[in-house]
Amino acid sequence: MTSKQRSYLKGLAMNLDAIFQIGKASLTPEFTKGIEEALAARELIKITVLKNCLDEPGQIAAMLAERVHAEVVQVIGRKIVLYRESKENKKIELPNG
Repeated sequence: MTSKQRSYLKGLAMNLDAIFQIGKASLTPEFTKGIEEALAARELIKITVLKNCLDEPGQIAAMLAERVHAEVVQVIGRKIVLYRESKENKKIELPNG
């Protein structure tokens, strides 16, 4: 992903509400499956890491992206933004270059 594409996705993510929250259970298989389904439907999602979660948001983002084959767009504080291009229902057209 180029920096121009990442910047574009960050702009889109500013208007999104977080649709998942990671708590003290951290990354469970059920949570990962939910993220997988949300990415298939939306392509771009925002996740909040609650204060009772012992893991660092950056580590969680990297693990989650690896498990669901997505790109980490950004991690700001306790917010994570993930993107995965959908094969069937493309919703977001990324700029070239």
